[in-house]
Amino acid sequence: MNTNGTPPHFKQIHRPFLLIIIILVACFIGRIMFWYGFDPNLLQLAILFIICLLATGATWVWLWNRRTANYMQTLDAAIERAMHDQPPLTNYEETALSSMEHKLKRYIGIAKTNERIIQTEKNKIKELISDISHQTKTPLSNIMVFSQLLEEIPGLDENVRYYVQHIQAQSDKLDWLIQSLIKLSRLETGMISLQQMEAKPLIQTLTKALSQVYAQAENKQITINIDCGTHILACHDVKWTSEAIFNLLENAVKYTPHSGQISILAETNEMFTCIQLTDTGLGIPSEEIPHIFKRFYRGKQAREFEGVGIGLFLSREIITAQGGHIKVSSEAGKGTTFSVFLPKR
Repeated sequence: MNTNGTPPHFKQIHRPFLLIIIILVACFIGRIMFWYGFDPNLLQLAILFIICLLATGATWVWLWNRRTANYMQTLDAAIERAMHDQPPLTNYEETALSSMEHKLKRYIGIAKTNERIIQTEKNKIKELISDISHQTKTPLSNIMVFSQLLEEIPGLDENVRYYVQHIQAQSDKLDWLIQSLIKLSRLETGMISLQQMEAKPLIQTLTKALSQVYAQAENKQITINIDCGTHILACHDVKWTSEAIFNLLENAVKYTPHSGQISILAETNEMFTCIQLTDTGLGIPSEEIPHIFKRFYRGKQAREFEGVGIGLFLSREIITAQGGHIKVSSEAGKGTTFSVFLPKR
């Protein structure tokens, strides 16, 4: 809408009509001249007729524009009052504008009620997650401590020691699963707010994620190459982005055989900073690629390894929450490449 309140498309409608009127008037004058020849009195009368016609049309257009502008201003004021929960502007008049205003007011009221309900449910979920975290932490910690103490008893039977080691392994797995589910639930319900997004060097985030899988990679004699200059920046939350990258690296180490290779390449373009993580692991069959980011999904080959299928889902949620996205390309038996795109600003 322009400064006088007239929508631009009305001008686009008026111009063709004005052109049509001019053409019709010109045809009319030409026909009169053809029939009666050149007559000054007739020409003056035709000019007077044209002036009256144009004046009438211009007046009608001005009145229409004024009426439209007033209607739009009234509608804008009604919407503004409805948004701020003020008394209605039309006072329940039986007009289309009054009906529209009260429907809008009712819709905004329903939306605010739903927003309050959603916020209440989030608070309940927050309390539930906190309770679960608190109630499971103590007994699980006790299980882990007592299993370690039991393992340290001298002269322990080998079968008993074997069972104790399995209890420790399953306790560690259960602890990791609970922590992952709590993180995921908090992220999905908005309980975890990402820090203010600023352009930060990416090398620190990659190093932080890499440090958590370095020991596992060294045990399998996996070579990790990283190519990321100190000048490469990305707008991201360091803590949560390193968590997402760690999940991808952990999968790469897990599914890459002994003496394999993992490469990390960071590149930047106009809009995004791209992190490519390439491994020489098992690869992913093409029919499974559309499903790998689903919660608890595990491919046929992945079922032979430890895991519950939540890492990729959590990584995608973290990256998406920051305005980025993840792509994957893979071929069974030839490795996998995950491409993480983070906004530059």
